[in-house]
Amino acid sequence: MDQDTDSEARERAARRDEAVRGAVEQGLLGPDAAVVALLDVTGIRKSAAALRAAFDAVTAPGTPVLHAFAVKATPLVPVLRLLHEEGIGAEVASPGELALARAAGVPPDRTVLDSPAKTPAELREALALGVAVNADNPQELDRLDALVHHGPKRTGGTPVAPGSSPLGIRVNPQIGGGTIGATSTATQTSKFGVALRDEGAREWVVRAYADRPWLTRLHAHTGSQGIPLPLLARGVAETYALAEEINARIGRRQIDTLDIGGGLPVDFTAEATAPTYAQYARLLAEEVPGLFDGRYGLVTEFGRSLLARHGTVVARVEYTKSSGGRRIAVTHAGVQVAARTVYAPGAWPLRIAAYDPKGRPRSGPEVVQDVAGPACFSGDLLAEGRTLPLLEQGDYAAALDTGAYYFAHHYAYNSLARPGIYGFAPDGTGGVAFATVREPQTVAEVVAESGGAHASTLTTLRTPGSR
Repeated sequence: MDQDTDSEARERAARRDEAVRGAVEQGLLGPDAAVVALLDVTGIRKSAAALRAAFDAVTAPGTPVLHAFAVKATPLVPVLRLLHEEGIGAEVASPGELALARAAGVPPDRTVLDSPAKTPAELREALALGVAVNADNPQELDRLDALVHHGPKRTGGTPVAPGSSPLGIRVNPQIGGGTIGATSTATQTSKFGVALRDEGAREWVVRAYADRPWLTRLHAHTGSQGIPLPLLARGVAETYALAEEINARIGRRQIDTLDIGGGLPVDFTAEATAPTYAQYARLLAEEVPGLFDGRYGLVTEFGRSLLARHGTVVARVEYTKSSGGRRIAVTHAGVQVAARTVYAPGAWPLRIAAYDPKGRPRSGPEVVQDVAGPACFSGDLLAEGRTLPLLEQGDYAAALDTGAYYFAHHYAYNSLARPGIYGFAPDGTGGVAFATVREPQTVAEVVAESGGAHASTLTTLRTPGSR
């Protein structure tokens, strides 16, 4: 089945409208709560099911497949627990993300560690737990050599045999970038992986596997937002071809699992989802049929595409004004929740929905207006020159498709507090039930985070000999 249809898009929008109204009625939004973030639990479950179904449809029966959610997209323990219950593992890129995955109950054998800057301590922890590791470069592989040869200890002191953690190398096929350079990871000079087209690099990779029977995985990730499907498929094809070459030259099927990364882009300009997981899986099956014939296990690392559609940031309109003939709605959501959109609106546009003070969709003639945030700089705009029903003081403006890389990635400009995050689902009686995902940050917590307990420490430092 496709991840999304027009019918599903309408259902998702209806759930969102019900949630905004419910948030106002239940006091999650109002005079004392100017901005909140909402997560559609039903939608998250549907996305996870669609991902699994899409790859199941093209994969040989019995093939081991791990869909590992890119934790950086939405680093929230309750989200990771929900995805785990829906059959999704975790791809982590820091000690903090690994700790989040463990707190959510994601097992080590369903966790993958990717990062371009892993420390020896991080590598030791991963091997001790049995977490899969993709080495980013030759120096990191040297560190893995030492850890494997010296027998790292599993938590509790039990020795780890080589191979307890699936180990591999990340490569960069250097096939080019998409429309957003910052999210293109297969360019000529990308900081990620071993650059395959650099002189001698491909031969080094082959020798690295030949010399290390415990290297059994191969990983590549072409990029995410702004990467078209054909380029994603080409990156996977290059990785598959390299695995075939390595196994043929070694004379055995040493590489048994391919980690193809994630990267499915999200169309932030429309309600319906395109491309879908089903479309991507079918394209891969056409372009790289050997990937799915059962000879290789498969790992994916989708993030944005799983969560983006299912998050909404809703902010109260505090004031409205006109400037230079342009209407401006000043809200409580801006750069602190949508830094990418504010600083690079062309690459990261967001749809805005208008609601009245009771949380009902705002109707009436549409007017060109700006939707501004609360931060003290003129560019703090969620939307500029956007045609919307006229927002009035006390209304609500909702930034849609913000479930990934938005409300869980707070930017503390002006010491603005982090909003509360609430999951929602039908309550079975025609209403909406909410569950706290993260409490709203208090002003006292902002002070504490900003060194409040150490207010006098700098005044006690004196240059020797000064008074």
